[in-house]
Amino acid sequence: MSQQPSTGTDHLPGSETELAAEARHFPLGGAAPIDPTVFADRHIGPDSTGLAAILDALGTADLGALADAAVPATIRMTGELDLPPAATEAGALAELRAFAAKNTPMVQMIGMGYHDTLVPGVIQRNVLENPAWYTAYTPYQPEISQGRLEALLNFQTAVADLTGMDIANASMLDEATAAAEAMTLIKRTARSKSQRFVVDADTLPQTVAVIRTRAEPLGIEVLVADLSQGLPVGDFFGLLLSYPGASGAVRDHQELIADAHQREAKVAVATDLLALTLLRAPGEIGADVAVGSSQRFGVPLGFGGPHAGFMAVRSDVQRQLPGRLVGVSHDANGNPAYRLALQTREQHIRREKATSNICTAQVLLAVMASMYAVYHGPEGLTSIATRVHEQATLLAAALRQGGVTIEHESFFDTVRAVVPGRAAAVVAAARAGGINLWQDGDDAVQISVSEATTGDQLAAVMTAFGVIDAGQGTFVGYGSSSIATPRDTPFLTHPVFHAHRSETAMLRYLRRLSDMDLALDRSMIPLGSCTMKLNATTEMQAVTWPEFAGLHPFAPLEDAAGMLELIEQLEAWLVEITGYARVSLQPNAGSQGELSGLLAIRAYHRSRGEEHRTVCLIPASAHGTNAASAVMAGMKVVVVGTAADGADAGNIDMADLRAKIDLHADNLAAIMVTYPSTHGVYEDTITELADLVHAAGGQVYVDGANLNALVGLARPGTFGGDVSHLNLHKTFCIPHGGGGPGVGPVAVREHLAPFLPGHPLADLGVTAPEDGGVGAISAAPWGSASILPISWAYIRMMGADGLRRATLTAVASANYIARRLDEHYPVLYTGASGFVAHECILDLRPITAATGVTVDDVAKRLADYGFHAPTMSFPVAGTLMVEPTESEDLVELDRFCDAMIAIKAEIDRVAAGDWPAQDNPLHNSPHTAAVLAGEWEHPYSRAEAVFPAGVTPAHKYFPPVGRIDGAYGDRNLICSCPAPEAYED
Repeated sequence: MSQQPSTGTDHLPGSETELAAEARHFPLGGAAPIDPTVFADRHIGPDSTGLAAILDALGTADLGALADAAVPATIRMTGELDLPPAATEAGALAELRAFAAKNTPMVQMIGMGYHDTLVPGVIQRNVLENPAWYTAYTPYQPEISQGRLEALLNFQTAVADLTGMDIANASMLDEATAAAEAMTLIKRTARSKSQRFVVDADTLPQTVAVIRTRAEPLGIEVLVADLSQGLPVGDFFGLLLSYPGASGAVRDHQELIADAHQREAKVAVATDLLALTLLRAPGEIGADVAVGSSQRFGVPLGFGGPHAGFMAVRSDVQRQLPGRLVGVSHDANGNPAYRLALQTREQHIRREKATSNICTAQVLLAVMASMYAVYHGPEGLTSIATRVHEQATLLAAALRQGGVTIEHESFFDTVRAVVPGRAAAVVAAARAGGINLWQDGDDAVQISVSEATTGDQLAAVMTAFGVIDAGQGTFVGYGSSSIATPRDTPFLTHPVFHAHRSETAMLRYLRRLSDMDLALDRSMIPLGSCTMKLNATTEMQAVTWPEFAGLHPFAPLEDAAGMLELIEQLEAWLVEITGYARVSLQPNAGSQGELSGLLAIRAYHRSRGEEHRTVCLIPASAHGTNAASAVMAGMKVVVVGTAADGADAGNIDMADLRAKIDLHADNLAAIMVTYPSTHGVYEDTITELADLVHAAGGQVYVDGANLNALVGLARPGTFGGDVSHLNLHKTFCIPHGGGGPGVGPVAVREHLAPFLPGHPLADLGVTAPEDGGVGAISAAPWGSASILPISWAYIRMMGADGLRRATLTAVASANYIARRLDEHYPVLYTGASGFVAHECILDLRPITAATGVTVDDVAKRLADYGFHAPTMSFPVAGTLMVEPTESEDLVELDRFCDAMIAIKAEIDRVAAGDWPAQDNPLHNSPHTAAVLAGEWEHPYSRAEAVFPAGVTPAHKYFPPVGRIDGAYGDRNLICSCPAPEAYED
């Protein structure tokens, strides 16, 4: 039996290192005391003793000295942030309770794309409120993400089945975004060369608004037309139909779709998954694309989000599908395994040639929706839909009997009543009874029935119309089904939708899936650029409170008085933290925040008669979404080079920047720069860069992806930025949830404030699109509002001092890792003083050249040590970018460093010839429990495979699958649940 590699540390049981690791499971005492009333002491991982050890390793006396050494003096702010003193956890919850008390719980029968739903308790407790699900990262390391990938495959299968399409993606940001993405997908694939896109007039107004916002910079003309009268004259490349319509109408669109195809146009259908259990599927009536929201599959209203939109397409355009796509491949042992398929993160590969800037999904919400489908199955969903429809037909029959005109004969859940001159009075009467209805002008009222609607509520609605007195009995007799296009094909036939109907079975299924994954609740996730920090339980608590979760985004604003007060406070705090003048919380992902900021810049230039300013400078090291967003905003990307050598290696090449500015000065719109840089460095030229761009008439966009290294130290709005997007799911503690939810607010200086996102159903105090404003960027006025209490609570409990301390601790921890690992894996870039910012890049390229061991090998081997890998090959191929965050204590930092050092010792054994290049623990990683039971012919032992140095057997995480063959999965694209036979040996 071969020996375990020496790492210079004694790993015998009972050693100091082993006991330190054990302390996280069985505390031994002796740690520095923590003040239980100071939340920052709980959020920040290193205690005073641990921090002292970190600072000692860096040769700095304290955090202030570290700031002086690492952060350029030219950007550092003076004084403290003007924020309220830090609240205790109990105090913050009490304030949140006070906000909640100002909200008015109502029965929401507004509809308009948002519906009351009954969240199964087993899903709320074991998905939404479970850190095993909400602290997980995007499944870019599929071997340790099989649970959430299976859940997403269930989502894709459910959507594809219900829509009758060939393939569905793993979710979109919301329904309006999905519709806009459908428009651009159709533009890329339709045979028609027209620039005109036709939208059914019976489409949700928020969807129309987002389509217009996304179309204008791309030169697409949007025509909103009454398609009940047939297709408009003239050419068009695509068509969006609504089925059911915003008014509730269900029309047979088959002939219309066939006519559009005859005119070489493609057709998208916006639809409702619950309705599709009763309606003929869009794929069966000829649609090319189906979009919508899965919100009513067990996801709370939440004042507009987050909710998982969806998109499903025919197979002929599957390679153009935006967003993420889960596919089925196999692992090194031949077993079926899930992974993200080829178009995932395509904007990082194609950059300015990308067809979408979306790099995230709404994974946590898609998981909830998929589990709602799994729990209820096709029979349960059909039963829910049938009850909803029967109640709607009952209501329509009662209103007709009472003399009220019902506009549509065919509908699913929404009844449109015509009451000339009485609409306001009817809506007011319903509100008096605790029910919100939708008023459309003076003459029409819409009532949407949901699975939560009761008979008493229907009676109260009838009373509001003056049809019956709710206290005088009930109406007798259901109206007959009014659906014009009934479904006659099966759906959700896969066994997964029939196997988990009892709560016991569902509970165990969710547990089995979560056990397959490696999330933040198990170990550190050291991803550079992604900031996987603690999502504290106290921050999360208010999300599911009914006073927040039950708010409809289009209800009268007085219903949401507490939520709006919270939003106002959060916006003010973000303004103070960033140094900007205004913030919009509407963008529901960082990519949408980027787009919003660039559209604001574009609108500003146009307002000044400088429409020709369309050039956007982007450093070569930038996030791929930057270039994709610029193109979507109608800009031309010009790349600025990176300094290749010397003290400035990795920084923006200032000589190239000056040359590009000189070349494009007349047409310069903006520069997008990430700060600290994508290379993890505080570049000391940032203020000079801003001055150069401003002197040429351009605007400075500071990407806020790395804001965790600035909060309390420097403010982009005062060191040169004109606009930034922020990632609340990074710096401000909203959990990643497996790849979403996210919030990407956009912050601007005063001159850009009029060009923040607007909304057709809310006065947000910005310039209207018809007057040169940007328009809506997301479906809901305040985006993913229900998760904003998380960031509010984080800032409220940290206070100014806690936020600054968190930033500097993150910087200290990153530099500690850089110092410990530099002799084993050279740190690629540092600032002028030799320090990194909050992340460091480890260069594995010399190792690969010398030994053949790749960055993939190291990443997969880390899974055997119980760690998620750092960010691979971004921004530099063949490297690992490590970001520890402030939340990890010294024991965990050392455990990660020890693992990386032990892996380097394994690499050295490969280099020395002890292990063959094609048969060693790195090349064969990760190792599953199953491989231990079979024949073992490797030159290393079973123990070396699965219990390497520092891994405690009692706490061992076993990846459920071996290394996955990505190329096979791309060649054989399977993106729905495979038949059970696929899992047979």
